[in-house]
Amino acid sequence: MPNIDKQLSLMERTVPLFVFFALLVYGLFLQPMLFKGPMLSLEVLILIAISFSSIYLMFKGFSWKSIEQAITKKVGESIPIVLILFSIGVLIGSWIVSGTIPMLIYYGISMVSPQWIYLFAFIICILFSLLTGTSWGSAGTIGVVMMGISEVYDANLAITASAVVGGSFFGDKMSPLSDTTNIASLATQVHIFDHIKSMMYTTGPAALIAVAFYGILCFTSDIGGSNLAQVDQVDLTLSTLNQIFNFNIVLLLPLVLVLYGSMTRKPIVLTLLGSAWLAVILAVMFQDFNLQEAILSCKSGFDASFIDFELPEGVEVLNILNRGGLYNLIEGIVVSILIFAFIGTLELVQAIQYSIEHLFRNLRRRSSLVASSLAATLLTNLTTSNQYATSFIIGAAFKEKFDELKVKRKVLSRSIEDAGTMMENLLPWTPSGIFMAQTLGVSTFDYAAWQILSLSNIVIAFFFAFTGIACFYRKTKN
Repeated sequence: MPNIDKQLSLMERTVPLFVFFALLVYGLFLQPMLFKGPMLSLEVLILIAISFSSIYLMFKGFSWKSIEQAITKKVGESIPIVLILFSIGVLIGSWIVSGTIPMLIYYGISMVSPQWIYLFAFIICILFSLLTGTSWGSAGTIGVVMMGISEVYDANLAITASAVVGGSFFGDKMSPLSDTTNIASLATQVHIFDHIKSMMYTTGPAALIAVAFYGILCFTSDIGGSNLAQVDQVDLTLSTLNQIFNFNIVLLLPLVLVLYGSMTRKPIVLTLLGSAWLAVILAVMFQDFNLQEAILSCKSGFDASFIDFELPEGVEVLNILNRGGLYNLIEGIVVSILIFAFIGTLELVQAIQYSIEHLFRNLRRRSSLVASSLAATLLTNLTTSNQYATSFIIGAAFKEKFDELKVKRKVLSRSIEDAGTMMENLLPWTPSGIFMAQTLGVSTFDYAAWQILSLSNIVIAFFFAFTGIACFYRKTKN
């Protein structure tokens, strides 16, 4: 088998990759935009790519057993992601039946001016993710609350989702508690606080641009104020929430547990599930739901049949409560497993590594080097859908070149996050894109155009690369 691998040219290695991109371009872009048809199923497109890649590799001399082993090994790496997706679904369902999310929405509606909902969603998610170091945990908890508040006020959910995603990823990227931040610094052998300081040059201005953008949107939008019927609907929603649930400060304990677990670096899955089981106990203790209903909420999400009185006519509160459950993110889980299976076939012939080495081996200029590290990160994350793998692949490929051309490695570590961590949430087939779309109930394509933080961040990163601003060039090696 190694002999077959060595005989393959770069073009032969990357054929499955080009087919994969062709399928995505046709199914997700050309079909709806050019041919005016429905967008094709992402899961089926990936499954076609797996089928083609497997048959192609067998045609090139690889046995099905070796292909199957490569797929199995790679799919095994998706298990931590799958467990987090399951845990977030259970967490949301338990937080709803316990009254935690309804209470946060209730007081959020009462305290937050609807006019500034987009800006508030962005800032509160920044604060929460800075404290916890997790973009997924922030979006799956406080982000869901912000989506609920926006739904009550009939705000644009795509814009709110973009603010939640942007705020969550800013805090994740800039927090020393973040796993991706630590991995990027580790992969490039840069001290974590040097890495974070370097990121401030690109992500800081991007955050200010995003604040200005959401501020202008808030200022020019009319949300929850002028329409009398809408005001009545908000009041009705508040009174109905207060009628369904018994609110008290103890219901914040599941949220406190998530904050504590994140800040003390406890295992994320155990932290989320521990918070969920605590919420189940609180649901039985303080709400008018029995244990079976609380458990069903963890499995399938909150159900209107749990409410023992007739809801007022016209109330839309169930749109807020109809979330969560073990199977809530099942589509995201299926896509994650399939994309990892496809990547397994690519790794059998080291398609990504060979592509990076071939495309960027003759770099001589500093500006080209930094820009290439950004482009290579985009390409790698686009194809591996794994920021951890991207960090180590790009780190290994570019570290010595950065030293050779006397560019500090903290620029490399920053580039890995600028074009990797920050851009991953805009792609519908990556774990982050899948998670955000499934958790917030807004498709990746719908919120991506409004996700100004990531879009401006990558533009700033490339601008700095070509101009040399904040690239810390050195005259000597040290």
